[in-house]
Amino acid sequence: KKMSLVVMAAGLGSRFGGTKQLAKIGPNGEAILDYTIRDAQSAGVEDIVLIVRTEIADDIKSHIETLHGSKHNCTFVCQDDFGPQRKKPWGTTHAVLSARNVVDEESSFLLVNADDYYGPASFELASNQLPLLCAGEGMLITFQLAKTLPQSGEVTRGVCEVTNGLLTQIVETTGIGFNSSGEIIASSTDQQLDKEVPVSLNLWGFHGSIMKPLEQQWDQFLSENVSDENSECLLPESIHNLMNAGNLIIKTFSSEEEWTGLTNPEDLEVVQSRIQELRSL
Repeated sequence: KKMSLVVMAAGLGSRFGGTKQLAKIGPNGEAILDYTIRDAQSAGVEDIVLIVRTEIADDIKSHIETLHGSKHNCTFVCQDDFGPQRKKPWGTTHAVLSARNVVDEESSFLLVNADDYYGPASFELASNQLPLLCAGEGMLITFQLAKTLPQSGEVTRGVCEVTNGLLTQIVETTGIGFNSSGEIIASSTDQQLDKEVPVSLNLWGFHGSIMKPLEQQWDQFLSENVSDENSECLLPESIHNLMNAGNLIIKTFSSEEEWTGLTNPEDLEVVQSRIQELRSL
């Protein structure tokens, strides 16, 4: 089956202080998304869909052409063209739906963040499983929590519960980081987390038919939050709702890759060094 990669690259980068989607990480000016595209293509993905914002669309198009050539096989979708207009994007469920007209309902696609580095083995694992998905099925590549945390600062992770290889619960948890004793703490809940607990970094795989039930989730969310300038329709919550309703099964597969990614300005030099190390292995 034909496989596509959908990259969510419309974020504001508020904590980073700029367009982190294009932050130069590699020796030739590569951003994280460039490694993502190359790793996915090496794993057999054919088409690339980049979800962007109107104000950064031209910059990202120019960057892609410079790094990947004029025959880059990328389609660009502006998230802010879909749904009510506001400054802050409406969240990850909304981002996926903004690409609904360019994703074939009969094929499957991978979904990723633009600012997370997943590694070649993660995409190889995902591409092996993606063609096996049927309607009503999805998959999630999980990572060990300790391998997804920066040495300083806090991040948000989808903390997962997995039973017999199936996702049973996913909880979007904010404020996760190391304390002075090296323990992993979620400051938002004052909870200590095991270093090996599986977490989501939004490396999903879906059958194209997921768009219709996600649209129902979005419609319900919008009816309740249309006047809220800060609310977000988050994909983990939408997935959780569909699972609870018996409309979706998510298979999980664990990656051993080391994560790196951009959240705060001080992450830049760390990520540049880490990418140099990881790509030289």
